[in-house]
Amino acid sequence: MAAIEVGRVCILKFGKNAGEQVTITKLVDRNFVMVQGAKGKERKTNISHIEPVA
Repeated sequence: MAAIEVGRVCILKFGKNAGEQVTITKLVDRNFVMVQGAKGKERKTNISHIEPVA
C-alpha cells in the first residue's frame, strides 16, 4: 500500500479527532501506524481510520 508511508499527511476519519490533519511517523505493523497531530502528541491509529491527502 504505497499511500501509507512515513511522512505522509493524512486526515482522521473517525473518533473525537475526526477531521484533524496528522502525519504518519512510524509503521507499527500492517494494520497500525503512529501518527502525530498539530499538538505534537503521537498516538497509535488503525490505517482504516485515516485517509491520505492527495
